[in-house]
Amino acid sequence: MKLKGRKRENRRLMPVRDQKDPARGVFTRRALLFMAVQVAALGELGRRLYHLQINDGDHYARMAANNRVSKRLLAPPRGRIVDRYGMALANNKENWRALLLPEETTDIPGTIERFSAIIPLDDRDRSRIAREMRHQRRFVPVMLRDFLSWDEMARIELNAPSLPGVLIDVGTRRVYPEGELLAHIIGYVAPPNEEDVAHSTLLALPGMRVGRSGIEQSQDEQLRGTAGSVEMEVNAVGRVMSELNRLEGVPGEEISLTIDRGLQQKVLNHIGDQTASAVVLDCHNGEVLAMVSTPSFDPSLFDSGVSHAQWIEWTNNQRTPLINKAVAGVYPPGSTFKPAVAMAALESGLFSATDRVFCPGHLDVGGTRFHCWSRWGHGSVDLHLALKYSCDVYFYEIARRIGMDRIAQTANRFGLGVPLDIELPHTRTGLIPTPAWRRAHNHHWNGGDTIVSGIGQGFVQVTPLQLATYTARIATGRAVEPHLMRAINGEVSPMASAEHWPDLNMPEPYLKALREGMFAVVNEQHGTAPKAKLDLPDIAMAGKTGSAQVRHVSRALRESGHFNSANLPWEYRPHALFICFAPYDAPRYAAAVVIEHGNTGADAAAPLARDIMRDTLLRDPVNHTTPPPESVADAGDSIE
Repeated sequence: MKLKGRKRENRRLMPVRDQKDPARGVFTRRALLFMAVQVAALGELGRRLYHLQINDGDHYARMAANNRVSKRLLAPPRGRIVDRYGMALANNKENWRALLLPEETTDIPGTIERFSAIIPLDDRDRSRIAREMRHQRRFVPVMLRDFLSWDEMARIELNAPSLPGVLIDVGTRRVYPEGELLAHIIGYVAPPNEEDVAHSTLLALPGMRVGRSGIEQSQDEQLRGTAGSVEMEVNAVGRVMSELNRLEGVPGEEISLTIDRGLQQKVLNHIGDQTASAVVLDCHNGEVLAMVSTPSFDPSLFDSGVSHAQWIEWTNNQRTPLINKAVAGVYPPGSTFKPAVAMAALESGLFSATDRVFCPGHLDVGGTRFHCWSRWGHGSVDLHLALKYSCDVYFYEIARRIGMDRIAQTANRFGLGVPLDIELPHTRTGLIPTPAWRRAHNHHWNGGDTIVSGIGQGFVQVTPLQLATYTARIATGRAVEPHLMRAINGEVSPMASAEHWPDLNMPEPYLKALREGMFAVVNEQHGTAPKAKLDLPDIAMAGKTGSAQVRHVSRALRESGHFNSANLPWEYRPHALFICFAPYDAPRYAAAVVIEHGNTGADAAAPLARDIMRDTLLRDPVNHTTPPPESVADAGDSIE
């Protein structure tokens, strides 16, 4: 029995090999499921890696390169402006600036604030930056500060890790070596506004400037050039590590002007501190050799920004330094208008050069007395004597006989009161009035208006440039137009040829009569401008004086015998004018001078015009291909 029980016990202890284990089945299923997930994940990973590396490999390679390489556009150098001999009048100079690349930083406001803590930004800087950020694309750099000093650059570089997207860049600023001397001709540049950028995306680049006056404005597109580009390697915080590639922009075109810088300086020396303007032309082709307007201004101030105090000083100055008086100043021409009136009379057939008018010192018309400048009168005068003495009564009478319409037509053909095709903005056309013009303004034209217009007073207004053009046309009989552009990138303008300009179709005997009368003004005894006579051997100059009233002088005051306009306050004195050409027998140069409130043309403007013409003839800029040598004596020329 015991044996039988032990066997039964042993049987219980022996494993049952053919009995299934439930736990083992669960483990196997889990392992298979896990393996399937792993296989699927690896398959998806492999598929994804294949897609990334094979299908989209080039795309992500470019993205990686873009994270390492920063590419941006470069503002092109602005074209130079030079005088007729190649002397720089407007050039470029390098300067350092701080730029922000918006696409290189994720926190633009924070970056700007951190920059401002290092380099202070004023309200004007902040508003400009905000405006540019709104209107420019993220890849276009925004200028934070310009004209950085070495100390400022060092502080920016030291704090570069906290300024992602900020970099130091070299740009250019516009410089004007001659300063105030040519400011009205060359003009100035300033940062573009929103309207400018809307018309040209090139102007959104840091350092781009827009011409705001003078040649800088009229030739702005030619001077801009074409943008370049640069690729730079940057680190994780956007700091530039190295420059990989650079494609320089194409500079703007070089513009050569007709101006003789040396002659311009001499003219300015003669004018001194007077409020005046003077123009010297080549009679044959209209090249402007000198154009001075005083006072002037420093154009370089506009590139970096004019202060409010400076702007107020300029705009409140009654001598108007910002206005180019040569093209935008309008003045009654006074007696310089008389040759135009004489030509109108001759062409009308109602007057001949030998017809005489008696001058008792006044002309009475309809109860109104019109005075001659000489209260004693000039007696019986013909055209030659009337021009020589500048007899007002003679020109009162012929104006009354031929009418204002004929005078206006002739004056317009001479270039007075009409637009002149010169390459400058903000020019004015002046005015040669007519009865129709007066009626269009709801006013009546009367006989007195015609009479005073006959001596260049009343409503008649012209610019100094028009006076110089008018003089050149009298001297040559050709319809020359004044111009400043001599060449672009070395290609000479066709206007440089005298044959480019048509004939005025005015009878030569009539033009000769005008020239002879102007010769008598300067060179014959009792002419009104003996102070204008040249002291050069075998060279004579012809000219015409003018004094233009700016306020009415009563009849009683005139007849008192005690009136002297020189005793009036400066702003009430007449303008002094003088026009001239030389050499008389072979005209080459024409000039016009206007001195605001200079009192009399004979005493103030005529000697100034003489000195200007003397220097022009001695330099002879038309026939020189290089600047004439300067002497110590020449450099010290001043008003006599």
